[in-house]
Amino acid sequence: MKKGLLIPAGLLGAILAFCLWNSAAMNAHTARWREQLETAERLAQAGKWAETAAAIRESYDSWSARQTYLHIVTSHDAVDGAEAMYHRALAFAESREDSELRAELADLRDQLRLLAEMEEFSIKNVL
Repeated sequence: MKKGLLIPAGLLGAILAFCLWNSAAMNAHTARWREQLETAERLAQAGKWAETAAAIRESYDSWSARQTYLHIVTSHDAVDGAEAMYHRALAFAESREDSELRAELADLRDQLRLLAEMEEFSIKNVL
């Protein structure tokens, strides 16, 4: 390999490594948040409203801790949409609105899945 190609090849390798790491990190984070929200939904179905709100807050706190990272690597609109969904879900849990809460949690879990999918290293996302 020519000496002049080493730097561009190294940069491409670094970009590829970051893309693979970012995809794995986003999948791990969103899987954890979705699992926390599923726990919140089970608690709501059991009528444990205080625990439901606490589970949503726990997920939101974990989500909030990653805001800088999320705003750097993914679409601001998608992040802002999920943020608003978290707030609505918490409001529904605090007011014990069962059907609205379940619908909002389902939408939020789907939004989190889409966030992970947007950062997935795949042909669809590269092209």
